[in-house]
Amino acid sequence: MTEDANVRNNALTDAESADGWKLLFDGKDPSKHWRGFRKDHLPAGWVVDDEAIHRADKAGDIITLEQFADFELKLDWKVAGPGNSGIFFRVSEDEDTVWKTGPEMQVLNDDVHPDGKNPLTQAGSNYALHAPAVNACKPVGEWNHVHILVKGTHVELWLNDHKVVEYELFSDDWNRRVAESKFSKFPNYGRVERGHLALQDHNDPVWFRNIKVRPLD
Repeated sequence: MTEDANVRNNALTDAESADGWKLLFDGKDPSKHWRGFRKDHLPAGWVVDDEAIHRADKAGDIITLEQFADFELKLDWKVAGPGNSGIFFRVSEDEDTVWKTGPEMQVLNDDVHPDGKNPLTQAGSNYALHAPAVNACKPVGEWNHVHILVKGTHVELWLNDHKVVEYELFSDDWNRRVAESKFSKFPNYGRVERGHLALQDHNDPVWFRNIKVRPLD
């Protein structure tokens, strides 16, 4: 899962293009692939900063125009300050927030934010359900590389070339963890078969770049 450091940002390599990867951000115009959750436009608080999508002001979560069932997702993120955000998949707009349907890979400044004290909510976790196997997060202000694999019920979360979380949706273990969490109140949590990818506005500065997806279905 190692990336070629010489490849320019927000571009596909020849190998990625041949393998079916698609860019979800060209470094210039996020609205080509993203809009606000339950909105028909990209909120003004999400701007382009140094060829990255930056949550600069109050805006709300954003989701992909396209929906995905099985896929691989790659992206880079960095935070400033408390730095709380998240990456969600198989999100439905049938609920009033993205986290009531879509599982989340946590984006966080573990050293500053209170969530960093709990392994279940640290950077790289399957938020509130699975702690990362290793602390693979880079210091605040540096770019972290994410690779997410979702195929059927199988999910892998990779952070900076380390597999930090692996789980099976709807397994006995997954069902138990959900039943013991805040998600137990939401019957559609994690059960949407095809949905949007989402990036979270959690009131903190966050940047995303090199966002690439490869549908597997």
